Amino acid sequence: MRVLIDILVHRYFDAKLDLVAGIDARGFIIGAVVAYELNLGFIPIRKKGKLPFATIAEEYELEYGSATVELHADACAPGDRVLLIDDLIATGGTMMAGKQLIERLGGQVIEAAAIVDLPELGGSEKLRAAGLAVYTMVGFAGH
Repeated sequence: MRVLIDILVHRYFDAKLDLVAGIDARGFIIGAVVAYELNLGFIPIRKKGKLPFATIAEEYELEYGSATVELHADACAPGDRVLLIDDLIATGGTMMAGKQLIERLGGQVIEAAAIVDLPELGGSEKLRAAGLAVYTMVGFAGH
């Protein structure tokens, strides 16, 4: 965990970020610690119905259906530079939904970071095609 956090903190130390957003639930663990180490605020992006305040929602497709994530309606302000963190990129649906939520509030997602990429599922390529920079530490290809 220490090595993981150190890699991310060193990567983003000079990135002029305003906030770190973590995706439910493992993205909370990583993102909250990175935000703390960078002295930034943290945005939780949660499954529908879990946040206690006014929210905005984004539905997205999964390999096996659809899901919805939410963000507090005041989570970021126009122009805020945000790092989006999760543990894994599979189809990219959750990261894309997080990106869209932040952008709806006027924020700018500077990069999507994850520990693992599953490139055969196409998520990281989908995110890059949508103009999002993607950083992953390891990729697992094939079966």
